[in-house]
Amino acid sequence: MSFVHLHTHSEYSLLDGANRIRDLVRRAQEFEMPALALTDHGCLYGAWTFQKVAREEGIKPIIGMEAYVAPGNRKERARSGQGGKAHYHLVLLARDLEGYRNLIKLSSIGYTEGFYYRPRIDREVLARHSGGLIVSSACMAGELARHLNAGNEDGAREVADWYANAFPDRYYLEVQAHGTPGQAQLNRRILALADDMGLPVVATNDAHFLHPDHHPAHDVHVCIGTARNLDDEDRLRYDEGLYLKNHEEMAAAFPDRPDVIRNTLAIADEVSLTLEKKYHLPGFPLPDRFTDDNAYLVHLAEAGARKRYGSGSPADAGRPRIRSRKQSANASTTNWRSS
Repeated sequence: MSFVHLHTHSEYSLLDGANRIRDLVRRAQEFEMPALALTDHGCLYGAWTFQKVAREEGIKPIIGMEAYVAPGNRKERARSGQGGKAHYHLVLLARDLEGYRNLIKLSSIGYTEGFYYRPRIDREVLARHSGGLIVSSACMAGELARHLNAGNEDGAREVADWYANAFPDRYYLEVQAHGTPGQAQLNRRILALADDMGLPVVATNDAHFLHPDHHPAHDVHVCIGTARNLDDEDRLRYDEGLYLKNHEEMAAAFPDRPDVIRNTLAIADEVSLTLEKKYHLPGFPLPDRFTDDNAYLVHLAEAGARKRYGSGSPADAGRPRIRSRKQSANASTTNWRSS
């Protein structure tokens, strides 16, 4: 049995992720993983390059985003979430073209309507653009995790119930395989809640860098992003285990729950999305007497010239000059195209 990473960050998680896309894809290929997801923070900047490189390397690309969700209305600038937070994390994966289009809409809404420290969305727009999306509850910064860690089980149940109804058969609780303090206890609470509510669970590792020995460089990266110094005591520190682990490492983290590993493969199998490079240009109907776009353009240009310069004597005397300018422009275009 293999494994699919469904929570990974690239350099497009600005000053937070340190994985270059091609390196990330090739590492998954080395591990003989059938698919890989990209879930950068609040954006889809790397989506096109990621899916292109993944297909070149024989890996199924899963396009996603780790969204920032406002505790209430996205337009309200307030820290009203559990623990006084302005946003929660949530992983969104595009199952199909509808889901990809909804991801684009949600990312844009986050920047244009909900920006407060981060590009935020809310439950209202999630419900409106839920089609084609697979959702997982994300990391310790997710809404469900924050309630569980605060001992608010009723709040966690309400969160799980809302998402399970908004995304029927497409909502997963998420457990993670790294050693961040409190993660093991949180995993146990999540698994217990999922069993009680009959919800599926998926394993991730929230990969921010590629190899274990990349952690020191990533630590500097995080300091730059948070405007702190390495020797600051009270600063954000990432666990050393937030790298792209292989199947054996992931399975070893959940020896009694092989279902959380199998579910990553099930989600990957469910994804069916292919992006093609196309130019979508508008089509304009031609008047009945014209069958060629270029001929109609010439007609409009000449009509405009007559309107501007006149069509009767003595203004007609200037028309040869206008025609010569047109011919010069055509010749310049031809020369440019052939050079």
